[in-house]
Amino acid sequence: MSTELSPQAAYHEVIELLGPEALKDKLRQMHLIRAFEEKVDELFLMGRTYGTLHLSIGQEATNVGSLGALAKGDYFLSHHRGHGHFLTWSDDPNRVMADILGKATGFWRGKGGTMHIADVANGNLGGNGIVGGGLPIAVGVGLSIKLRRSEQVCMVIFGDGAANEGAFHESLNMASIWKLPLVYLCENNQYAMSTPLSKAFNIRHISERAAAYGIPGVTVDGNDFFAVYLTVREAVERARRGDGPTLVESVTYRIKGHSRSDRQAYRTREEVRSWQEPDRDPILRLTRTLQAAGIISEAEADSLRQQAVERVEQAVAFADSSPDPDPATLLEDVYA
Repeated sequence: MSTELSPQAAYHEVIELLGPEALKDKLRQMHLIRAFEEKVDELFLMGRTYGTLHLSIGQEATNVGSLGALAKGDYFLSHHRGHGHFLTWSDDPNRVMADILGKATGFWRGKGGTMHIADVANGNLGGNGIVGGGLPIAVGVGLSIKLRRSEQVCMVIFGDGAANEGAFHESLNMASIWKLPLVYLCENNQYAMSTPLSKAFNIRHISERAAAYGIPGVTVDGNDFFAVYLTVREAVERARRGDGPTLVESVTYRIKGHSRSDRQAYRTREEVRSWQEPDRDPILRLTRTLQAAGIISEAEADSLRQQAVERVEQAVAFADSSPDPDPATLLEDVYA
C-alpha cells in the first residue's frame, strides 16, 4: 500500500540523524546543483554544449536527499536528467562540466556528453539516454550483489514517464521475486515530456503499483529534503537487510522544459511560478527550515550560494583549459 510520510516526523528525525554541519552541507550541495544547472543552461544558449540538454532545476531536494541516504560502496543508476545526481555523488563540478563540454578530463573522458556520465569504480553506473534504460540494468546489479553476498545496495533513478515502460514492470517483478537489494526511486516531476501525470495514470500515486509486486510503495514530497532523505534511508536499510526492494515516488517539479527544445505549450507560466514559491522551492524550503532551527544564519546561507556560483565558474575554467579527447581513443570505452 502507498503511504505518505509526516513532514514533522521526518524533520525531527533527520536533524537528530545528521546534525547541524551535515545539514548545512546538504544545502551547499543543493546550491551547487542549482548554480551548475543555470550555468549549463547559459552555455547551451551560447552553443558551447553538444546535443540536447535536460535540466533538473527544482528537483535538488530529491537529488541530494536520495543519494545522501546511500553509503560509500553502494551503486546508483541515473537517467537523462542526471547532472544533480552526478554532482551529489562526486562533489566534483570540474569533471562533470568537462564531460558536458566534451573534454578529456571528464569522468567519461568527454565522450558521453550530458546523458552518459559515469564513474563505475566509485559506484556511479551512469546515466542513460533510453527512457527506463537503467531499470533492467539495476536487476543485474542487484543479482550480482546478492550472488556475491555483499551488503551493498543499488538505487535506480527514473522518471514518471519510465514508470509506463514495460521494463519498469519486468524489473520490479523480478527484483521482488528474488528479493534483490534495490531501491526504485521515481522522480515524479509531473510530466513525461509533455504528457501530464493525469493523462498517463489512473491511480493517485505511482507508488501504488508496488502492491502488484508485493513490495512497499511510498510517496513523499520530493521538494522536502527531510522527507526524501528519511524515506530513502529506510528503503536502503530494508534492502541491506535482505528484505528486498522498495518503490519510492518522490513528487517534485522541473522548472525548465523537458529539454532545451521544449516550447512548454502544455503548461502555464503561472503553474511554473507557483512551484518557485518559498513553500515549494526545495532550496528556499531547506534554507528557511535551517534558519528557523538556528542551524544557519541568513549571511551563511548567502555565502553558500555565492560559493556555489564561484565553484561553477571555476569548473568552466577547468573545462576550458582541458584538452579535447584524442581522436586515437575514438573506439576505446565502446561496448557492444
